[in-house]
Amino acid sequence: MMRRETGVIDEKGGTGNKNWDHCVTVRYTLSPDCPSLRASDEHGLIVRVLRARRTVWRLLSHPSKLALLSSPLLEGHPCWSKCGRRTRPSILIPLFRGVARLPFNARIERPLLYRGGSASKKGTCPLLSHPLRDKIRLHQYNAQPMATVDPAAPKQPLALPDRTLVAATVETLLPFKGRFKALTPLAGDASNRRYFRIESIGAAARPVILMQLAEPEAFKQSEEAVSGAAHQVTELPFLNILSHLSKAGVSVPRLYHYDQPAGLLYLEDFGDLTLSEACREASAADLEARYTQAVDALVQMQSKATSPADQNCLAFHRSFDVPLLMWEFDHFLEYGIEARQGKPMKDEGRREIRGAFEKIAELLAGQPRVFVHRDYHSRNLMVDNSRLGVIDFQDALMGPATYDLASLLRDAYIELDEALIDRLIDRYLDQMAAHRQVWINREAFRRLFDFTSIQRNLKAAGRFVYIDRVKGNPKFLADIPRTLGYVRRNLSKYPELFALRTQLAYYVPELG
Repeated sequence: MMRRETGVIDEKGGTGNKNWDHCVTVRYTLSPDCPSLRASDEHGLIVRVLRARRTVWRLLSHPSKLALLSSPLLEGHPCWSKCGRRTRPSILIPLFRGVARLPFNARIERPLLYRGGSASKKGTCPLLSHPLRDKIRLHQYNAQPMATVDPAAPKQPLALPDRTLVAATVETLLPFKGRFKALTPLAGDASNRRYFRIESIGAAARPVILMQLAEPEAFKQSEEAVSGAAHQVTELPFLNILSHLSKAGVSVPRLYHYDQPAGLLYLEDFGDLTLSEACREASAADLEARYTQAVDALVQMQSKATSPADQNCLAFHRSFDVPLLMWEFDHFLEYGIEARQGKPMKDEGRREIRGAFEKIAELLAGQPRVFVHRDYHSRNLMVDNSRLGVIDFQDALMGPATYDLASLLRDAYIELDEALIDRLIDRYLDQMAAHRQVWINREAFRRLFDFTSIQRNLKAAGRFVYIDRVKGNPKFLADIPRTLGYVRRNLSKYPELFALRTQLAYYVPELG
């Protein structure tokens, strides 16, 4: 596999210290004017768009081969770079107006190092009819590499955990004594993991949650796209972030035991009552009290988990930068629009919408960064008597303070009254001020909150379609109208977003 590089090849063939702005991988078929390569070979082509609006096309052939593309367009611009321990030829194509045509037909296969974040069940883009130039967008951003695993369901259904192994673990390796009684499956989330409740008998026994990984080591990869500096992952992100949050005083489940070979984690049981369920029939006063507790828990997490920075924590090595925010916007375009309506967007419409999205991404990425849970909402907060437990935090990263707040208050699963949202935002700002993190201009903060909500809710709407089309799980589709309703209201609040709303409404009637 090709090692990620952080240098660029300049027009004189030298190398620099800048990072690649954008990377995609394409799969291609050869045309007659490229006779030096066999059409039967599988090749990957790396398209790298640089800040100076130049493109490097790097051919990745089989390890035993080196090949140089030949074309009149490419003559006079050969240069070489190293990929891992092998030296392979590269071609530098200066860009002046658009992307130069290549001597073969190509289609996007998957984004480089997204690890399978493509659309179809075969791992390829569902809209293969687009020419290559329609799929490549020039960015002025200094993008860090992003990575994600293929979150589609495992090829074979997970076998149930070995009950004999579980029983032996419960009776000999947990910090309390008990005799194994039962293993009950629990409703899962949108991930590839499975959950069970272990019941045991004994005076000191207590219920335990068993998390089963799809593959023992697969959970070292994020099921969401991530962006940030390269960082070697030596343990499960779940355990890494769990340790950091526990030290920060956040109410996260205690780890009783990790059976690494079996891919089984034995965790503290927070019960079955989510904040969403607890608020379903709650009075207005009780609902506000519960959400006030959730806001206070968020303040605790942001203030204590952000500083001092812990370089051993994976979250400090990845961030909500412009490329990641744009990846999420593009995820909505691919699934929330194209897959949902069954046809591609018009080139002009896509270009105009992405231009508006880039401005929002720049705004959000330019804010001071705090520790971000990334999925802080009512179904990931567990009501355990007077305690509010936080779960599903393994994708944490650094980002704007408004992200988790928008995730909580503009929740896809429960809609809050606008007056309550106003009070909860004031509560958040008051509590942050008590921790010496003061937002002087609260009106500016509210605008930032609304813009964050637009980005977050659009990504969620696209994700719900993705989970249906790729994972075969349609249960989140019913939440799309509520999620798009948030977007419509926020778009209508700001005159500068009127054009974006009009453009989106052409493809998404709910936004009109």
